[in-house]
Amino acid sequence: MQYWLFKSEPNCYSIDDMKRDKKTLWDGVRNYQARNFMREMRVGDRGLFYHSSTIPAGVVGTVVVSKNALPDLTQFDPKSDHPDPKSNPADPRWDCVELTFDTMLSRTVTLNEIKQKKAFSHLQLVQKGNRLSVLPVDKKHYDQIIKMAQ
Repeated sequence: MQYWLFKSEPNCYSIDDMKRDKKTLWDGVRNYQARNFMREMRVGDRGLFYHSSTIPAGVVGTVVVSKNALPDLTQFDPKSDHPDPKSNPADPRWDCVELTFDTMLSRTVTLNEIKQKKAFSHLQLVQKGNRLSVLPVDKKHYDQIIKMAQ
């Protein structure tokens, strides 16, 4: 099993939306490294749901990967927020995974809290310039963030 962090702006798609929908495709990702991370994911992998571009930014819930990577159909839809006219349906450029809601944390574990703990110094989330919407997380970091929320 692997562990991941999924970032979303709450005004775009929030943990409340995730809880309501129960499942969603993590589509619209247009970064090759983030896409490659999704291609590594397997059903059952665990994820932290992170609200970005808000005050306070932080981890607000957990999700589970419920479908392995599949072609992201928004790349072929000119009316979507993320079309890619250069992507070929015979060889799609972009993939997505399906996520299932797991839990809402009892409180937000803020980015500031995470940055203040030396144990998280190697977490990709806190690295300067890291803006990926999908990131790998070590199990020890995943477990520690869950513990911090209690």
